[in-house]
Amino acid sequence: MTIRPRGLVSLLGALAFLAVGLAGCTVNPATGKQDFTAFMSPEQEAKVGREQNPKLLAAFGGAYDERPALSRYVTEIGRRLQAVSEKPSPPFTFTIVNSDTVNAFALPGGYIYVTRGLLALANSEAEIAGVIGHEMGHVIARHTAQRYSRGVLAQLGALAVGAATGSRSIAQLANLGAAAYVQGFSREQELEADSLGVRYLARAGYDPRAMASFLESLEADSKLARRIAGKEGRDPAASLFASHPRTARRIAQAVARAGGARAGKVGHDSYLLRLDGTLWGDDPDQGIRRGREFIHPKLRFRFEVPPDFHMRNTSKAVVAVARNGAAIVFDGARVPAGIAMADHITVQWFPKVAWRDVEAITVNGMAAATAAARVNTRQGPRDLRAIAIRFDRNQVYRFLILTPPEATAGLNEALRRMTYSFRALSAEEAAKVKPLRVRIHEVEAGETVARLAARMAVPDYKVERFRVLNGLGPNEALRPGRLVKLIGE
Repeated sequence: MTIRPRGLVSLLGALAFLAVGLAGCTVNPATGKQDFTAFMSPEQEAKVGREQNPKLLAAFGGAYDERPALSRYVTEIGRRLQAVSEKPSPPFTFTIVNSDTVNAFALPGGYIYVTRGLLALANSEAEIAGVIGHEMGHVIARHTAQRYSRGVLAQLGALAVGAATGSRSIAQLANLGAAAYVQGFSREQELEADSLGVRYLARAGYDPRAMASFLESLEADSKLARRIAGKEGRDPAASLFASHPRTARRIAQAVARAGGARAGKVGHDSYLLRLDGTLWGDDPDQGIRRGREFIHPKLRFRFEVPPDFHMRNTSKAVVAVARNGAAIVFDGARVPAGIAMADHITVQWFPKVAWRDVEAITVNGMAAATAAARVNTRQGPRDLRAIAIRFDRNQVYRFLILTPPEATAGLNEALRRMTYSFRALSAEEAAKVKPLRVRIHEVEAGETVARLAARMAVPDYKVERFRVLNGLGPNEALRPGRLVKLIGE
């Protein structure tokens, strides 16, 4: 066989690439395994964490700093776990994120985050310790470094194989596989993080079974969220399941790996007492949902979405979706005075859309415009309706509505009512809008789930929400003296 010069260079490159792979394995002190982390050193992990920390906080509503004592409490739990880990220093950073979603995540370098939505769902200090311990396991086991290094290795391999064979398609195919490989933690990494989390819980004196009890609450919360949204299958909002697909069986495996369950601290009452008064649901600075109504006391406006639309409040827009595929996106834009709302829609906002029925209107005394179009989407043709309302000299608020053509006529009146429900709030009206909070109540003799659930300041599914929030089974009764969570102003 004759090897041409170009092929020889490519072959040598491929061999060099393989040598890098073999030389990049190190023994992880936490797991005892040889891990491939050649392309991300601990120093690089720390750098990534420092750089991404402010970006991640901005994407999730910033740090929840309304309750400094609660933040210190979460940090104390994290410090206790880190002290018994294989990486007692440098200190990790523990942050409560100002988001009502139930989630937790970590950045390389020791940045651990839990949302206030997760804190509201948990029912003990041990459960929070289990969440933090799991995230700490990902960091100490260097799972991100493994994912990144293997992704780089796969890409280098694709280049080497592609060059050696002269096949661009092989290189592209391998790159595709590399992208899929580094998308999220693997099942083995999740189990490894669970095993490490259980280890740290036991060493710190917590009951490791709390990881399983929280997972049961998480599963119940996810199921209820799907039911409320009228959907089955995927959650309507991001949750801990999306990034950490886990089961009670896997937690049991992790407990068994750590030597079995041991009695330890749970801390149910002490945790709930610290949680009392914590913000629940939307932050008023970002606008508040009340059933079908969206109220922004800080920016002083409100509107109401049509029936059967499920509303989400994100950092950039309010999104409402219906079962028939219709969707509404509400946002704001700075538009200088003097620009007509019709021109804003057709020239500035969506200049490439073939608009029709462009019309200037007035919404509760505010200059506005509306326009319609038919557009093609991945889901097929959709009717598009844009509405822009000048709120003040430079501020414009906008509705963008997508409807399946067969549903447009039936929704026209409801969407028109939504448009004209948009109005400004007076200072007195805005001052009356209060956020919801977690309130702790001691069960009295004779009080039942139904009776206490009726006091929940939630629009629907009161009994179901009460049970999920308090980790109660479908038929579990209350006992006098137990502390439970209610939702109220």
